[in-house]
Parts: sequence; C-alpha cells; structure tokens
Amino acid sequence: MVEHGDIRVVHRGGSKINFREPVITNDSRFLLVPSGECVKVFSTSTEECVHDLRGHTDLVTGVLLRPSNHLQVYSCSADGTVRLWDFTDGILIKTFVIGYPIYSMYASADHEGIIFIVTPLQKLFQLVAVQLPQSGEQLVEARELSGVLSDVSSNPAAITFGQGGEYIASAKGLQLEVYFFKKQKSYRFSLKEDNKKGGKNTFTCVACHPKDDCIATGHEDGKIRLWRNFNHKKEYTYSTLHWHHSAVSSLRFTPEGTNLLSGGVESVLVQWRYNQESQRDFLPRLGAAITHITISPDGALFCTSHSDNKITIIQSCVKVSAVIQGLVKGESVQTDLMLDPRSKALVLNGKPGHLQFYSLQRDKLLYNLDIVQQEYIHELGLQQFEVVKAAFSASGKWLATVEERKQKIAELELNLKLWEYDEQTQSFVLNTTISAPHEAQITAMCFCQAPDSQTTMLVSTSKDGHFKAWQLAPVPSWSCNFVGAYRGLLPECCSFSADGSLLAVSFQEVVTVWSPASWELLTTLSQPPGAIRDLCFGRLSCSKYLLGTTANNLLCCWNLLTCSCKAAYTQMQICSLFVFKPSEPRPLFSHKAVCSGKVTRAVFAPRDEMLESCEESSQWLNHSQLYFLTQNMVNTTSTQSTSFHLVIDDSITKTPFHLLLGKHRQQQNQDVASSLSADRTPLPQGSVAIKEVSGSLLQTPAHVLPSTSFLCSMFVQSLLISITDSRSVQEEMESEKEEEDSDEEMETRTLRPEQAPVGSQATEPAAAPLTKAQVRELRRVKKLDHSWFSGLLDS
Repeated sequence: MVEHGDIRVVHRGGSKINFREPVITNDSRFLLVPSGECVKVFSTSTEECVHDLRGHTDLVTGVLLRPSNHLQVYSCSADGTVRLWDFTDGILIKTFVIGYPIYSMYASADHEGIIFIVTPLQKLFQLVAVQLPQSGEQLVEARELSGVLSDVSSNPAAITFGQGGEYIASAKGLQLEVYFFKKQKSYRFSLKEDNKKGGKNTFTCVACHPKDDCIATGHEDGKIRLWRNFNHKKEYTYSTLHWHHSAVSSLRFTPEGTNLLSGGVESVLVQWRYNQESQRDFLPRLGAAITHITISPDGALFCTSHSDNKITIIQSCVKVSAVIQGLVKGESVQTDLMLDPRSKALVLNGKPGHLQFYSLQRDKLLYNLDIVQQEYIHELGLQQFEVVKAAFSASGKWLATVEERKQKIAELELNLKLWEYDEQTQSFVLNTTISAPHEAQITAMCFCQAPDSQTTMLVSTSKDGHFKAWQLAPVPSWSCNFVGAYRGLLPECCSFSADGSLLAVSFQEVVTVWSPASWELLTTLSQPPGAIRDLCFGRLSCSKYLLGTTANNLLCCWNLLTCSCKAAYTQMQICSLFVFKPSEPRPLFSHKAVCSGKVTRAVFAPRDEMLESCEESSQWLNHSQLYFLTQNMVNTTSTQSTSFHLVIDDSITKTPFHLLLGKHRQQQNQDVASSLSADRTPLPQGSVAIKEVSGSLLQTPAHVLPSTSFLCSMFVQSLLISITDSRSVQEEMESEKEEEDSDEEMETRTLRPEQAPVGSQATEPAAAPLTKAQVRELRRVKKLDHSWFSGLLDS
C-alpha cells in the first residue's frame, strides 16, 4: 500500500515554442525548439516531439549546434548555466555554470571552445565571451569571462556573426556597431530617428552575408538596409529595400548567400535575390506574424516561427511541408478553461475566432474549431468577431459558443451558436445560430448536466438584466423557452444542480434558486457584501450545498436544506491552492506557492484509472486531476508516492520459489531438520549456488537478465522426471513408506518420555518434534532437482 503521498505539479505543458529561434540539424531531420524549461526535439517529417532535453531550472533562452560536433547542441538558460547535449539520444553531457542569467547565446567555428552570451552586468546588457573549460567532470564552473561589447540589445535577433567569424554585428536603437576580433576595434554607425517620409529608422534585426562583407538590417518602418564598406567608418555605404509595411522582425541569408529572407507582421515570407533585389518571391498566408526565420545548414529547409505559437517548416521557400502548433494564449482566456468530455482535451479560446483543443499529456494542439468562420484581417484597430464564451454539455454532444464584435458602446453584435458533435467527421458541426440572443453582453452559460434528463437545456445570463433558457426541439434546433429576471438586478453567473432539478442564478449580491420544471422562484440566498462571481452545486454526498465566490475574495457555502450560509472562507493567498470539503470550515489540503506565475484558470479532469491513496488529505485526487493555467504554461497536479511498502502475511501458503529464495525458516526448525538424519542433504537455500542465484536475480538490473521464457523453460525441465528414472521413483516411494512407519515409531517414543533409562543424563535440551506435514514438505524439497540454477550461473 502507499504509505505517504506528496501532492505536487507532475506535468507542465503549453509553453511557448516561438520564444526563441529554433535550430535545424545538419541532416534536416530534427528541429530543436526552446520551450519553457526544456528543449523539445521535433521530427521535421512527422511533426511529433521525439523527446525533451530537460535539466534547466529556469527559462531556456537559446539553443545552437556545437560548431565542432554536429550531433551535439548547446542550450542556455536564465538559471545561469550552459548545457551540452547529445540531442539524438537526449543525454546531458556537461553543464557549465556561468553564474549570471543568460538571455541569448552565439558561437562560431573560428572561435573553438568559446561561446558568446548576453547577460546583464552593471545595469546594462553586455556581450561576453566565455571560455569553456576542458574537463572530464560533468559539472564545470566557467569563470573566464571577457567583455566584447557593452550596452547591447536583449533581442537575440539584433546580434550576429559576420563572414568566417571575423567580426560580430550588433544593433540597438538607432545605432549599428561592428566589432572586428583581429583589430579588437569596433565601428559605430548611426541613423536619424525619422526619415524624410516620417518612417522610423529604429533597428529591429540584423543578418550578415556568409561570404561577402555585407550586413542586412531590418527597421521599424519596414525597410531593409544593406551595409557595405563598414570596415571604414567614413566610407560606408548602404542600399535600401522596401516591401514590408510594418516592422521587419527577422532576416536570414541562405548558406550560399544567394538569397535573403525577411518576414514581419504581414504573414508573408519574402525571398530577395542577392545583388538582384528587384526580383522577389513570396510565400503568403502563413497564418500569423513571422517572429523568427531559420534555415537548415544545407539550405533544404526553411523554418518560420509565428506570433500564434506556431512553427512552419517550408521546403526551399516553395511549399509548407509541416506545421507544429503550440498552445495559443491571448491576452486573456475569455472562454474559461474547459474540458471536452469526449476527448478529455483542454479547450479554450486560441487564435482569433477559434476554439483550440489541446492535449496536455502529449503537449500538443489536437485541432482548432473555427467558430466565427470569417477570414481574420491583420489590421491594427479593426474590430472583429471574437469568441468570448463557451460551454459543453455533460455528454460532450453539444457545444454552445458566444461571439461578439463591439465597435461602439451602442453597437454590439452578438451571436449564440449551438454545435452538435458528428461521429462521422469526428468534429462539431454548426446546428443553430441565434443572432442577438440578448440585448447586452452575455456574462455566463451552462448546460443542464443531469444524465437522465429528458430535455437538453442551456441557460444564458446577460447584462440586459435577464437570463434565458434555451431548449432543444425535436427538429432538432434550439429556441428560447423561458426569460427570467429579479428586481432589475444584473445576473452574473448560473449553475444547474447535479440532477437538474434546481437552477441557481446570481443577481449581484443575491442568489436566486429556480425550478426548471415550472420556472418557479423557490428561494433567495444572501451572503456577505460583494458581487457573486461564480456558482457551483455540490455533488454526491455534498449535493445539498451551493458554493459561490465573491468579488471580495470570499468563498461562501450555503446549505440548501436550511437556506443558510454555512461558512465563508477568507484569507486566500495568491498562487496558493486550498481544497475544502463543503461540510467542513477548515481546508482539507493547502499548498502555498503552487507555481511561479499567477493562476488564471483551473479545472478538474477525471482520471482513467482511480488511485488508491490512503491519506485523507490526498483522496480528493483519487478520481480526478487538477489542471491550472498560468501566464506561461498549463500545469497538472497529482499525488507522487514517496514510498511503497509490500506486506506479506506469513500465513499465506509459500511457493517453491519462496522456499528457495525467500525468508529462511527459523533457526530452531533448521536445527531440528538437521538432527533428523545425519546423511540428509541440507536445505538448498543454504548453499552457495542458491545465494549467488538469488543475488543475481534480485540485484541485477532486469534489462540484462535472460528472458523470462528462457528461465521458465530451465525451471520446468528441472522439475520433470525422465523415463529411465522410473525405478528410482518406485524405490523412493517405498523408502517414503518406510520413513512414514519410522515417523510413527518416533512419535510414539516422544509421547512416552518416562520410558527413558533412569541413569541417562540429558546433555542438551530436547528439540521440539516436527509434524508429519513438515517432514513431508522437507522431504519433497530435498528431492527437487536444482541443477537449473547452476545452468543459469554458467550462462
């Protein structure tokens, strides 16, 4: 049984995969992506995550291939370490402790054993060269730091190595700085803040030609400048390219230098011909703004990262071959964090106009459901339809969504859509669209969750002061069945009881309880000051309770049998987890600082297999897991068993294997057994061979032992009796009969101790006699053939 359980965060997912530029391996088979506190290794052909490189304790801020070994990769992190990995097997080779948080990392083949990092020193970001020590230890301190450039940008796209590692270019603000390693001298070039046409000349990114002395810089006004003769401060020149209407976010030259790639908010990958800049190729409609561009060392694959946490793999700027989509998180999760009853996927609003279905176990987006069904236009200030509310029925057959577009205070467009799950297409299909279901914003929605309910019902509340009940007709289609209000107050939230017999609707500080069968107002409940934000009925043994949270951070519990507020819990701490039983005022479980970021949403998800935790404080996780969403990722909590104890009762019948390798009999029984017959062979568990076999079986790792079928066949063969030994078997049977007769005689002697000679003296205490069953058991063990153990040792 589990003696002790420790509740902790057991899985994290949904981190950004567009935070830093990914890396394509030399053979173009894998894509290495920094994601949260790990590096994900994706297959460029299947889009699947092969494995994770885990070891950092803080955000991973960069990854690059080791110049001297294309099968190894460096990763840097804000935890102040640089780690060397074998990415094919996912093995950590070495950890270099820098001691300062690292924001980005660079390397060149001409600077062997040196990496360049950007770290904050003396209140400025500085580019520092780090000498990596040659040591056989796995954990090495790298303390040889030397400054290269001071006051650089924290943006990794603003620093890059030049031709053959001869120089390094850095852009920040309105200044471009080029540092030459041989001369140990830097040149600075500045631009005016605004040009004649009002464009902003601020640098956004930089790229260096691999074979020519040419630096390409991107700017905030969408222009690209090609700098030449920058090794002379007064003789430098630049030419200008312009296609992007907004800031250029990324620039990259191809390995041969024949083309220059650029990207920005237009979601278009632009390919410029080097020295023939008037010739351009475009790959449009990539879905979202481009944030990073990566090119494989052989130039066969391009890779673009996008603002919607997506990575697109492109074959030589011709066509999209794969798309790796991460969890999309906007400024706020308006639809709440939901669970799809069918796929057990987490559901929340993702890219504009869509709902995303995300699997935390696989850390992968399953699919997007287009709710608005309109093309999204990337234009600043343009108001478009957004998905603001969603709710699932208990079976997962129905999905309700609310989309709205608000241009002015008096003009609000609302659509309530009901979606039915289609078994053939394995997706939701639009069933009913209700335009203007309310006169103001919808604040909450909920389905009747009763499994045996004859009717399917949806309730919506709105700031127009009404709540409406929508019912499914036999057609099937949805229509309004009831409209309710309470004293002109604004409803905030609603909830059905588990059996569907009650509906609770909050009107600011008042909770109303209704009967859906007759739509009669049954009662009203009051609570301490503060508007009700959420309502939830208890389940199973706690179905008589109604829970609610207020704007004053109070958790209230009402007993529906007495219509009284049973308890109000306060003093909730930020980023802490509290678990209550509705019937008890004290928390059943509490955990401070459950995560590093602010928790924005949470939801319980049922388990496929129930746990058997014996501790009362962790039994609430036996049937479910708690998922919660932070600003950076999705987490799940569960119980981690810290120790297991297997208890075997001595009264259980022991198998032959237990007699050979299990507990030894008591010493007294062993002495009695040895005194029965001097010529009998001792029990096999005392032999050296058996001890060696038991040690090898119980201590050797399972993956180096012979297969179970091999061991089983040897053991079974040792138990078989050959035909040639039939005579010996008959003789053994006769000897057993004689021994039984002698056992009876011995028992009669032990029953009459007074017949012993008077003059005899007992030199040692008499041993307790064995029963007939014990003697037969010992005799049977003695006759077993244990040669299969010696064969195992020889193999």
